[in-house]
Amino acid sequence: MADIALHDHGAHVSSTGLSNNKLAMWLFLGSECLLFGGLISTYMLYRGRHGDGVGPAQLFDVPLTSVSSFVLLMSSLTMVLAVNSAKRKDDRNTNLWLVTTGLLGSLFVGAQVYEFTAFYNEGVGFTTSLFSSSFFTLTGFHGVHVSIGVIMLLAMVAIISRNKVAGDKAEAVEMIGLYWHFVDVVWVVIFTLVYLIPA
Repeated sequence: MADIALHDHGAHVSSTGLSNNKLAMWLFLGSECLLFGGLISTYMLYRGRHGDGVGPAQLFDVPLTSVSSFVLLMSSLTMVLAVNSAKRKDDRNTNLWLVTTGLLGSLFVGAQVYEFTAFYNEGVGFTTSLFSSSFFTLTGFHGVHVSIGVIMLLAMVAIISRNKVAGDKAEAVEMIGLYWHFVDVVWVVIFTLVYLIPA
């Protein structure tokens, strides 16, 4: 039955039962797991290597980062609502929840930019120490991924508004949702290991 539904929407089904588009997204996310696994491991290795300079304990603003983390986690909820609306073919609410998700993601990125600026003002730059290099690389890569996700969300809103979605609209929104949930889960791991577990 699922195969018939996929064929009705013009989607090609792989031998796994997933459409080729979803399979490609899962493979992409698998490669991203390897990337972030390497970045997190590097940070864990170098987080204590700050010499006589400022270290994580003196630098991190855990309350601010906790609030921005909560905002990002709430964006996962709004993404679920967007996917559910798309499955019901409710374009108005799909766009509403996609825009809300994008705004929450933008707030998170804004908080990260603020944090980076505060660190720089404290004299901690990218090349200050091995700790700062690994920290800025890890969190910066994640921030870039969230920013790309925001662009994808807003682009999907524009495409839905113009009724130009190629193929299954619900599947297109769901694939963006997979990416968005991935960056949220990665942040939970980063926040726990970087901010909550002392060096």
